[in-house]
Amino acid sequence: GGHMKVLIYGAGGFLGSALVRRFVAGGHTVRGLVRNDEAAAALREAGAEPVLGDLLTDPDDTVALASDADVVVYAAQLLLEPERNTIEALLDTLAESGKTLIFTSGTGVLSQRTDGEWSEDTFTEDDEFVRSKYIGARVDTENLVRAAGARGIRGIVVRPSMIWGHGRSPMLDGFRTSIEKTGAVCYIGRGLNLYSNVHVDDVAEISYLAAEKAPTGAIYHAVSGETNFRTIAEALARRHGVSARSIDLAEGVEIWGTFAALIVFSTCSRTRAPRARRELGWQPHPDRLDVLSEIDVPASAI
Repeated sequence: GGHMKVLIYGAGGFLGSALVRRFVAGGHTVRGLVRNDEAAAALREAGAEPVLGDLLTDPDDTVALASDADVVVYAAQLLLEPERNTIEALLDTLAESGKTLIFTSGTGVLSQRTDGEWSEDTFTEDDEFVRSKYIGARVDTENLVRAAGARGIRGIVVRPSMIWGHGRSPMLDGFRTSIEKTGAVCYIGRGLNLYSNVHVDDVAEISYLAAEKAPTGAIYHAVSGETNFRTIAEALARRHGVSARSIDLAEGVEIWGTFAALIVFSTCSRTRAPRARRELGWQPHPDRLDVLSEIDVPASAI
């Protein structure tokens, strides 16, 4: 409890802006790292103080900002190696301070490539899993944060599933790309695979509650529902008056690029969040459980 100085990395992003709104609503002083003036203006409008900078091109100055904050929330989008380097630098900066670092990872670390098939495996925060061949190395970065208690830092990890809300979702964006490129909404194989999903405001709530009361070394899944890719594709197809169709991985790579085709559209990633519910008292909002409702929200309504 009490008033906190909060620093959010990636504050201009989809999740970052929801984090800004939540911590401002909680009465805290919020600073956010953003990369351009437009994002800075949006941050000011939300009641936060923008800091212009770039973690990749200016790592020293942007990491140094953390020493002023009580709580640092990392929600930037970097590739795995620069992400790990940034987290290591943040841990060095915060060492022996007793301050909090919340690292936003993702359930992609445990996703299984199924080429459109359903998997019965579903993972809680504490379950063992085989790391994803493509992004499983991110678990090493998570573990650095979770072990940071030994260095006098309260390190916490949040793993969101597929995030959606306010007319946005990377998954829906990908499906819309398939309409632009092929005239149909495409899914891989039988489309029975899925990424468990969660509303962006409910993800922000987990980080907010974690800042308030999570124990050092905790890890939380942010997940509240699941709908398979074919069902989403067919609903989106009806909305746009086009057809939905099955494609193979090769065509998926043409549409979405290798990375998205492999780690999103051909994988199954199913998760549960008992620890977030038990330790934080987190309850996803009842009207934020159906990703299909998002299909009827025009993207301009953000």
